Amino acid sequence: MINYNGSIIAKRSALLTVNNRALKYGDALFETLKVIGDKIIFAEDHYFRLMASMRMLRMKIPIEFTLDFFKKEILKTVEAQELESARVRLSVYRKDGGFYLPKHNTIEYIIEAHQLKTLVKTRYEIDLFKDYYVYSGLLSTLKTTNKIINVLASIFADENDLDNCLLINEKKQLVEALNANVFLVNGNQVITPPLSEGCLKGIVRKNIIDILHKDADYTIVEAEISPFELQRVDEVFLTNTILGVQPVTGYRKKMYTTEVAVGLQKKLAILEDLSS
Repeated sequence: MINYNGSIIAKRSALLTVNNRALKYGDALFETLKVIGDKIIFAEDHYFRLMASMRMLRMKIPIEFTLDFFKKEILKTVEAQELESARVRLSVYRKDGGFYLPKHNTIEYIIEAHQLKTLVKTRYEIDLFKDYYVYSGLLSTLKTTNKIINVLASIFADENDLDNCLLINEKKQLVEALNANVFLVNGNQVITPPLSEGCLKGIVRKNIIDILHKDADYTIVEAEISPFELQRVDEVFLTNTILGVQPVTGYRKKMYTTEVAVGLQKKLAILEDLSS
């Protein structure tokens, strides 16, 4: 079962026409959320990111799209699937019509829920994907359905027996991983690319930065990162909504420690418990 504009219907029901703008032009946004019981983890952060992204893409936000409505529709979908914990995808797209110029700025939405499977691996290998670039700028920070670089990089990772790979921008600086933001640890300094480099405005990224700002033992820095730094730093870890914090153990012949990442896993878990 899925939630289509507020109605719970069977997945096999016909939903999208050949004129669907998400299909034709990638004119769509999505949020990936983690639901445990009746709690949507970091619900407010996800909601406000979606609203800001819709405004940037000139989508008309329905008057009923409040935070309470957002939560209610997500939980309704999870309950329809009879799931205790879920990975949820909420997709928002402009209604059918037009070519590049849309006929409408009004939107439709689909919510899907699947059983949550969270497995933080103890051995995690990465490499660089250098065939194509993510372009720096604000549009790259949005969670749109234009993910062809991520698709190609995922194929590269699979063909090379990698758990993930890092994307670079047109300046050949680190941006992010396939499905996560990236952090490097050098001594007591934790470094992550700024949004201006083209990385996703990640929800867990935001919360990890907040945690580190309050921790006197570490300094958090948002700065351009050369791929050469991957050979010099002590740790690398990735963050996303589903996994939280995933330590990286190897990059080519370089092996990393995981002490900081493991500590942040525990602090993030506490924050998730307190989130609403």
